[in-house]
This record gives sequence, C-alpha cells and structure tokens, in this order.
Amino acid sequence: MEQTLRQAAARLRDAGVVSARVDAELLLAHAAGTNRAELQRLALLGRRVPDSVLVAYGPLVDERARRVPLQHLTGTVSFAGLELAVGPGVFVPRPETELLVTLGVEALRGADAPVVVDLCTGCGAVALALKARVPGAEVLAVELSEHALAWAGENVARSGLEVGLRQGDARTAGDDLLGTVDLVTCNPPYIPLGAVPVDPEVRDHDPELALYGGSADGLAIPRAVAARAAVLLRPGGVLLMEHAEVQREALTRALRSAGVWREVADHDDLTGRPRVARAVRAGG
Repeated sequence: MEQTLRQAAARLRDAGVVSARVDAELLLAHAAGTNRAELQRLALLGRRVPDSVLVAYGPLVDERARRVPLQHLTGTVSFAGLELAVGPGVFVPRPETELLVTLGVEALRGADAPVVVDLCTGCGAVALALKARVPGAEVLAVELSEHALAWAGENVARSGLEVGLRQGDARTAGDDLLGTVDLVTCNPPYIPLGAVPVDPEVRDHDPELALYGGSADGLAIPRAVAARAAVLLRPGGVLLMEHAEVQREALTRALRSAGVWREVADHDDLTGRPRVARAVRAGG
C-alpha cells in the first residue's frame, strides 16, 4: 500500500498538486470505501491494496493529476464539522470560510431564537454550520444559481438540519424579512474582473457566478450585498462578509462611508490573512 501511495503522490506532485500525499491518501480511502485514518493504519500494517480497489484508484489519480478538484472526485468536503456534498456547478467551500461560522456563533451568543440569513450560500455550508451550532436559530439560505441551490438542498436533506432555502439574488432578497434579521452572513463573489485565478481547480471548475465580483476591484457585488443586508438587519444586527485579503481597507472603508453601519472591524483567518469584515447595523 505504501508503494502505491508513494507512486500516486509523486504523480500528483509532478502535476503541481501541493497536497499530493494527502490527496493520494484521500483518493485511495475513497476508492476503498474507508476513511483516511483507517487507510493510514492499514498502510502501517503493510497491507496490500486489493486489485478491485486499484482499478478504481487509477482513474481517480489520473483525474486529480488533470487538476479536477479533489472534492469533485470524492463528492464531499469537510466544513466546520459537517460532511457536505459538492461537485460540478457549485463553489467548494474553503477552510478559511469557517471564520464566518465562528464569528456568527459569537454574534448570536445569548440571542433568543435569532433570525439568520446566509446570502450567496452556495452548497449551504455556512448556513448549515450555523444551524448545527445554534440550533435555536431560524436560518434562511439564499442562492441565485439553480445548480448550487440543488447541492444546498441535498446537504439540507442529508444533514437533517432545518435550514430554509430560497432561490434569489442576494442584492434583492428577503422582502418579507426587512428589519427583522439578527445576522447576515455572506461569502460573495469578490475576484476582480480580469483577474484569472492561478489554480486550475478554481479557474476551470468553480462556477464564474461564485467567483467574480462585478468590477475592477471585485467589490461591486459585495457592496450591493452589504447594502441589502443593511435593510434586512434590525438595528444592532450584525453583518459578516468574507473578502480577499487585499480588499480589507476598501471594503471596511465602503462600509463606514455607507452611513448605516457602526463598529466596523475586520478579522484575520487562522493563517493570519484578512478575511471577514464585521459591521453592526446602526439605528434604533
């Protein structure tokens, strides 16, 4: 088994996959119908990979070497303690986005039956993670893409968590919720127009609708979504919005100049990079 993993990892490394060994293990675990921890245990015992597993494993390694996202091949992604279904047509949530969940839980601490709206929900990752950690919250997830919303629906069904789903534009959603929401979370598209992602997994496989922010600075859509959040939130309600690390100053400046926010701040992710803007709805 160890030789099989080494050969696969070398192949992936040559293809430019940074996490080559990890991906090789995860793909072999998937082909074998087990998990990575059990696979590592079997490797330490010197177990041989069955031929039937090798038959399935080879094509998976080939696809990953062509830079098909690992999560598209396994069909799942781990996010904030949840195992979510993902695949073509939906943005694959990244570990850094878990900061939205952490800050969201903090914002809801002590609230009685809070109302949460997750805009640009994609596969439903943030909405579901918040519902899992704050069971008393009423959570609504909004997504424009039919394909992405279908993935979110699958994740709601498989998780058993009560999260409402609604198709719609994040910039106009929630007419029935104006002024009643306690928390709005959002990981909007924020890549500047004309800026092509370097990683093939992102450039060639993540949907453009989830990537590009609609302007040269990438902030046209985030600014519009923040404006919608301002009318959804009650006074004292909180907005949490992910952004690119280079957008911290521009986004927080835009929020401060809008005249509807107070306590505008920004938070670093676990790698120390600027990641999430936080603002409190003024008024009341």
